[in-house]
Amino acid sequence: MSGIGPLEPGEGTREWGTSGPDDPPPTGGLAQGPLARLYRRHRRAALTALTVALLLAGGGYLFATRQHAPRPRPAAPPYPSQVTDVSYLDDVAAPRDGKTRTFSFAVLVSVRSGPPVTVTGITQPYEGLSLTSAPRTPFRTRAGSAHKVVITMHVRECGKVPADAGLPFLDVTLRNKRAIQVHSFILGSRYAQNLSQALRAACVTGSR
Repeated sequence: MSGIGPLEPGEGTREWGTSGPDDPPPTGGLAQGPLARLYRRHRRAALTALTVALLLAGGGYLFATRQHAPRPRPAAPPYPSQVTDVSYLDDVAAPRDGKTRTFSFAVLVSVRSGPPVTVTGITQPYEGLSLTSAPRTPFRTRAGSAHKVVITMHVRECGKVPADAGLPFLDVTLRNKRAIQVHSFILGSRYAQNLSQALRAACVTGSR
């Protein structure tokens, strides 16, 4: 009887103490030591910092390149005639300057809002009259305040003044940051009556 020899190792057979080509490299040493753990911790922190830096840089670029909406322009101040009022107060005693054909009355100049308004001139429409004011022009009135102004009329020629002033007005030149305007202020029926009476008293019948 022939003997049976030792079995030949088949494919895939590996003997103890040997290593094959597909075996993983041995672990241990540096791969599992404290230096490896320190490296992995610092690597995660570095990646996190890099990610944050990239996000910040991207956000800054988008903000810098975004088309910004234009800022609204500040509203222009109002025209002076829109915020200024001139109202009649009453007749007052004329100044004692030796002239007999003079009479005075008071008005109130007020400014409702906006920048200060300067009154640079006051005139009236009748050719036979001239006027002066106290305070003299120019004078300035701030928003929310008022000036009492005494107007004194001087009759220069009775033939060129009306016997009865129907709708008398004052032309007032106003100036502020926006514009300069000449505005006609009608002072109402009481002013018209007082003006007519003063004109009749200054120019009696037959003296024209």
